[in-house]
Amino acid sequence: MLNNITKNRKLMLGGGAVAAFLGIALIAIAAVTMLGGGGDSRPVEQVIHLTDTPSPTPRPIVTAAPTASPVPTPPLGDNAYVMVIPKLGIDAPVQAFGLDENQVPEVPTGPGQAPGEIVAWYNFTAKPGTGSNAVFAGHVTWNGNAVFYNLTSIAKDDEIRLKGDDGTELTYKVADVFDVNASDPNSVQVMSPTPTDTLTIITCDGTTTYVGGPFGVEYNNRLVVQAKLQSVTPGAAVAAAGSNTGG
Repeated sequence: MLNNITKNRKLMLGGGAVAAFLGIALIAIAAVTMLGGGGDSRPVEQVIHLTDTPSPTPRPIVTAAPTASPVPTPPLGDNAYVMVIPKLGIDAPVQAFGLDENQVPEVPTGPGQAPGEIVAWYNFTAKPGTGSNAVFAGHVTWNGNAVFYNLTSIAKDDEIRLKGDDGTELTYKVADVFDVNASDPNSVQVMSPTPTDTLTIITCDGTTTYVGGPFGVEYNNRLVVQAKLQSVTPGAAVAAAGSNTGG
């Protein structure tokens, strides 16, 4: 019989994965709070500086408000796509997940979803290929081995690919693999926007504690994999359209 002791994560199967993924959701909800739930929509006011030399009619110097850089068009568009990690034999569909009515990040759990086979992309993070941090997550176990069961075997310079139904392919190279403590408030930084195009995967790691109830176990750590965009290969339809516009 299970009791309140820690067990290696690879020995835990089934319902415990719900709690595992719940921990990811807790990181995500903190990140949404930190990021302001999509950013501050208030306008940036112009800044007026007066000249240093006294004058009967001081002339203000107006500094234009900074303008945000345009967000690149997502290479994958609205097409369905899969995440492929050749080293691990992963070829899994990606589905968008957001926040529910209680502002809690949704996770793959429902019937008919095959939760253990799905990679979740959080739609409050960047779309892949648009210049910032696209955050993904998935289960370690779900009634058996789930999509990221062997993610601990990934290493620096391994490839991660996102392949669209139209043939578009984004290739990333792993830059860092590390654990964060699930209770550390600074762990949410892995979901923050980045200045370069980044793919971040979060899943559960470390030891597990049996907590009973519907969730079974909790994981004490989160495994984080971060990869940098190397190339974007347009799909056949996109490439053909581009060639037809030539002289």
